[in-house]
Amino acid sequence: MKILISADMEGATGVTWPEDVVPGASQWERCRHMFTSDVNAAALGFYDGGADQVLINEAHWTMRNLLLEKLDARAEMLTGRHKTLSMVEGVQHGDVDGIAFVGYHTGAGSEGVLAHTYLANSITGVWLNGIHASEGLLNAHVVAEYGVPVILVTGDDLTCVDAAGYAPDAVTVAVKDHVSRYAAVCRTPARTAADIRAAAKEATALAVRRDPVLGGPYTVELEFDAEHLALAATVVPGAERCGERRVAYSSETMYEGIRTFKAVTTVVSAAVEEQYG
Repeated sequence: MKILISADMEGATGVTWPEDVVPGASQWERCRHMFTSDVNAAALGFYDGGADQVLINEAHWTMRNLLLEKLDARAEMLTGRHKTLSMVEGVQHGDVDGIAFVGYHTGAGSEGVLAHTYLANSITGVWLNGIHASEGLLNAHVVAEYGVPVILVTGDDLTCVDAAGYAPDAVTVAVKDHVSRYAAVCRTPARTAADIRAAAKEATALAVRRDPVLGGPYTVELEFDAEHLALAATVVPGAERCGERRVAYSSETMYEGIRTFKAVTTVVSAAVEEQYG
């Protein structure tokens, strides 16, 4: 049995504001340890439940945040940027039985600690076939095409609510309770590690490959906080204006959909001007 962990940082233990997650910022080094603790606890729980392999895909920002030396010796980590499937890289090879979304968060335009979708700001909302979409929802549709179920989700309490919409069978762990986008009631790392480990052990029973879900076509719509960003996004083939600050594109598969999404967000991030956005 092989489990893939997609590890993001905004939903990690103790994390509540940008300085906690931006590489090189004042609190980032401290919060890397708590992020690593969450991820390692999940790996340990999966091994407790009978997993043979655990591959951790670093999915936050530079994708170089986790402390490899603090992970269980049995685990392996895929670190670094520029991967075919970005946050869920590794799911496409046909040998993954279940995936965990550790340290996840709610989507742009939603309540939740550090809520966003791919870009920290600039995007004010994303919709997949008309449904308000978080990174979790987008990634869940990608992994479903490979027959891989989402079996564990950790983050704030609202992330767990969000997960019920795209992975209703998954085990969830709230490591903190949302107060505002930049405030939360946080559990201690010792407590969250124990909770995550126990949840991952339970979730291992859900790691059973399924028939691939080919649910296309998919239409993705993005809304930005400035008109010029929508204009910039139309550089990507297939992305067309559907409003003053909105673009939309369609794809037959979520493999194509998530890759186009990455292209759009890359172009848009390059079009953001300092101060004025």
